Amino acid sequence: MTRRTRIKICGLTREVDVDAAVEAGADAIGLNFYERSPRHVSVEKAARLASRLPPFVTPVALFVNAGAALIEAVTAAIPNAVLQFHGDERPEQCWQAGRPYLRAARMSPGFDLLNFALQYPDAQALLLDTHVESYGGSGKAFDWSLIPHGVSRPVVLSGGLHAENVIEGIFRVRPWAVDVSSGVESAKGIKDAHAIRRFCDAVREADARLAAAPN
Repeated sequence: MTRRTRIKICGLTREVDVDAAVEAGADAIGLNFYERSPRHVSVEKAARLASRLPPFVTPVALFVNAGAALIEAVTAAIPNAVLQFHGDERPEQCWQAGRPYLRAARMSPGFDLLNFALQYPDAQALLLDTHVESYGGSGKAFDWSLIPHGVSRPVVLSGGLHAENVIEGIFRVRPWAVDVSSGVESAKGIKDAHAIRRFCDAVREADARLAAAPN
């Protein structure tokens, strides 16, 4: 069976960017509900953006230490959203929403990803991002050699990806999916349709090269 790396375009704030992500072949879009982020969207705006998605393109709602009321409002407004927890949420805070979720892990030397994965056995995947002092993306890649073998959950590779390095990332990590935000932007929160297309094309090129490689 041919392997396919899924693609998530995160931090969308405009209808035109949602359309560009869909046209380029993205599997998911990320909607950011962290108020301190330049990519933050309101619940109402996020619902409008998600309503543009065709079947089989998934909206992902990103939270950072959010209260239960916000999570409930988002899940009511976007019933098919997958949740992404990017703060200090404990396991019970992730599963109590009763929705499929991704758990972000901020990678740095000494971080025990294997133990972290065991704490979130019901997560659909672990999203591996670069560790920064504040929350949110840094636009910088982390050292991929920090990823140990034998992680118990599917991996979404994030952190500083763009069209020029995503092929190497897929070859080295073999993630279930890749996640990009600043790597396809012309300004914070403003996506570039051409950059989105180039990123998605690069992911498909990586998959094609892996499929053609001898076992």
